Amino acid sequence: MAGKPKVGFAGAGLMGHGMAKNIVEKGFPLTVLGHRNRKPVDDLVGRGAEEATDAEGLVAASEIVVLCLPGSPEVEGFIARALAVDCAGRIFVDCSTSNPVSTRLLAAACTEKGAALVDAPLSRTPKEAWEGTLDVMLGAGEVEAERVRPVLECFAGRIVRVGGVGAGHTMKLLNNFVSLGYASLYAEALAIGARNGIDAATFDSVISGGRMDCGFYQTFMRYAVHGDREAHKFALRNAHKDMRYLLSVATESGIASSMAASVKNGLSIAEATGHGDDYLPLLVDVVAKLNGIDRPG
Repeated sequence: MAGKPKVGFAGAGLMGHGMAKNIVEKGFPLTVLGHRNRKPVDDLVGRGAEEATDAEGLVAASEIVVLCLPGSPEVEGFIARALAVDCAGRIFVDCSTSNPVSTRLLAAACTEKGAALVDAPLSRTPKEAWEGTLDVMLGAGEVEAERVRPVLECFAGRIVRVGGVGAGHTMKLLNNFVSLGYASLYAEALAIGARNGIDAATFDSVISGGRMDCGFYQTFMRYAVHGDREAHKFALRNAHKDMRYLLSVATESGIASSMAASVKNGLSIAEATGHGDDYLPLLVDVVAKLNGIDRPG
């Protein structure tokens, strides 16, 4: 482990558990922030990680701190605590899906304290997190990018530096806008089809393997056709949050965003009607129910 920087990890949840597992297995000294979900923390400690009981302790034990938190409020809370102690020389890597407006402000605050913050949001699923083959969209200066790259390579199969700080989160929101737009289209198309005698299996038999097929379509339709509720582990609550962030960026940029607003509104209905904890493909049920359609299963 000589020469490897000490890494801290906050957010060992659905995605973070696999990411942190790969960091410690690649020989990096790892300290993980404990939380009420003990299973992933205990697993990581069993693999050789240390445990910190608070953000201040995590910062003190680490040179590079990876954050994989629900969103900007949690990241802001962590960074506020980190900046209240001696954090000079530390670099914070925000792998959460955060609001770029917030990210740029946090980066400036870190710089004032002699620290740095970069954004490195993720694409793909917990399966790839566990396998170490995630995609990373990195927003960082050249020096900071090279400093954090060895840690990112522990859990990423592809790292694309998309620009300076804030660019990673912007690109992530654009990526999610495209995927969530697809999800909204699929759910509505399936509802129209169901009302007119075209079931999900028939729809899939035409789209699958054709020009409109893609990897996202395949995981989404594993629920619509086969009832696999675990096919795409991304909560509708988080999808709604991401679209709110995207609209914040669009508003700040002065962009007319009618399509983004439509996708966001559909997801807000899903959460408001009690489906926030359901995974994204179950959007087909939400849209069907709104239209009085009974889906099989």
